[in-house]
Amino acid sequence: MASVAEDGLKRSQVAGVQRSRIVAATFQACAEQGAAGLSVADIVGRAGISRRTFYELFDSCEDCLLAALDHAIGLASERALAAYDPDAPWRTRMRAGLSALLRLLDEQPQMARLLVVESLAAGPRAFERRAQALAPVAAAIDEGRLATRKGAEPPPLAAEGIVGGVLAVLHRRILEDGRRSTRKGSPSATGAHVSSLLNELMGMIVLPYLGSAAARAELEQALPKPPPKPPPGPDALARLDMRLTYRTIQVLRVIAEHPGTSNRQVGRAAGIDDPGQISKLLGRLQRIGLIENTAPPVKGAANAWALSAKGAEIQKTIAAQL
Repeated sequence: MASVAEDGLKRSQVAGVQRSRIVAATFQACAEQGAAGLSVADIVGRAGISRRTFYELFDSCEDCLLAALDHAIGLASERALAAYDPDAPWRTRMRAGLSALLRLLDEQPQMARLLVVESLAAGPRAFERRAQALAPVAAAIDEGRLATRKGAEPPPLAAEGIVGGVLAVLHRRILEDGRRSTRKGSPSATGAHVSSLLNELMGMIVLPYLGSAAARAELEQALPKPPPKPPPGPDALARLDMRLTYRTIQVLRVIAEHPGTSNRQVGRAAGIDDPGQISKLLGRLQRIGLIENTAPPVKGAANAWALSAKGAEIQKTIAAQL
């Protein structure tokens, strides 16, 4: 029998994965229909979870939306700060941080929509979170006054104006791309491809501080090469057409670590003693394309389970969330 501690760990693991699915579904719902009219039904339908599960994790739709926004802000800050070298010249660190941020917006287009566009329509609490997140960005840009020729520094308010201008450009680009995707019949594909704006946006940033020559130099810079494909994000869980339980998580982990295992071996390692239960679960995972039977087509041969490409993506996502 599982101990109280083990039961608590199981519930915590499943809750963490379910929370990630809900956050990913919130990104998707906001990208497709906007944040203003978002409802719990919109979210649970996309996440594939029950209303009861939703309310076990969030108090309200607004609470969920704020959690998604906090997740997006946290990831954006993490990426920008990782590239931002405080010891580098101001112009260099601005370009590095902005480039990292734009790449993230390209990688996670639904999250980008919430960050840049829908956070304006998500209510006063979301707007306040957005303002708090942008304050350090304006402060970092304002450091450009230290690099300006003495007596020619722009006023402190210039940094706030630059932040507003950059956001306005990104806002327009994301909306335009969303409309194009909708016309093509794929409303969820809202990738903005904003990395191509790096030079123009850097020109906007440096112009008030370093002058037109520096701005022109930014326009002539070579754009960085696209990075390798990023690891799967939580949106992979939102696309999963089944409820993730602790047993499901354990079965996927076992097959990932020991490809080629039989029903009995998977069940034993995952703590499922009933042959009927493990057979039913493996059959469902096979039907939705997460695992595949690699055993030779010989009568009486034991199954040999391995993750499919889709299953490997889901397993990596779950491992990252846990």
